[in-house]
Amino acid sequence: MLNINITNARSELYKLASSCIKYNNIVNINTKEGNVILMSEEDYNNLVESLYLAGIPGIYESIEEGVKTPVEVCEKIKWK
Repeated sequence: MLNINITNARSELYKLASSCIKYNNIVNINTKEGNVILMSEEDYNNLVESLYLAGIPGIYESIEEGVKTPVEVCEKIKWK
């Protein structure tokens, strides 16, 4: 994670945004009032989705079970 102050971030905003989008970098921008995070929309959406899934009881167990299930078994299941 890159740390940068707000003044430098302002002058480098295009470069920072491009870095977040192209390389999935996260930028911590420091201000006198507190810090803010700059990240790509894709990374943000993935984070929100992960938090949502983490809130569903039993989801991790279900995913683990699915990962352990052989492909042949999955192919035989008829989805309705």
